[in-house]
Amino acid sequence: MKITPILTQLRAQCPTLANRIAAGIDLATLQANTPLTTPCAYIVPLADVASKSLAQNLALQPIRDSFEVTLVLDTTDATKALDLLHDLRAELWRALVGFKPGADYDAIEYDGGELLSINASRALYRLRFFAEFQLGRNLPNQPAESWHERELDGLSSFAGVTVRVDAIDPADPNLKRPGPDGRLEMTFSGDVTP
Repeated sequence: MKITPILTQLRAQCPTLANRIAAGIDLATLQANTPLTTPCAYIVPLADVASKSLAQNLALQPIRDSFEVTLVLDTTDATKALDLLHDLRAELWRALVGFKPGADYDAIEYDGGELLSINASRALYRLRFFAEFQLGRNLPNQPAESWHERELDGLSSFAGVTVRVDAIDPADPNLKRPGPDGRLEMTFSGDVTP
């Protein structure tokens, strides 16, 4: 999932954080020092988890894209920091839960949160979110999303069929029995018109 739509949404919808929201940074850096003034938030993509395909003859896989928002708070006043954490968590929910990060995605859902670390100067709290999308197109005019779809796109279109029938019985007694005699008993055609 692209991080830019999430960053834009959070910057617009989280007034307490203002513009102190950035894309990923490592945990060790956040525990020691942060380039942004606290309170601030960092967004990091976590994982994508694929479910089994919903169809047997083509790829229609639900994919869950997960990301986290890590809040960094000043803990010189622990009570104030924990109260602010409660307010920021609610602000993040209002900004993200139900938001669609792209046309192919379902709405974002909350997946839980946890305290990562706390010391005398700062606290880090992680909130996990996810949104799902489908790998595999819904309509034939959409671009291919898998090898199977690319392979199918390379086939010529089906225009019609001609069937020639050589029946097993009655078999010609001069030929090996049973089996077709090599004479066509029936021929028919069908055209496909879109």
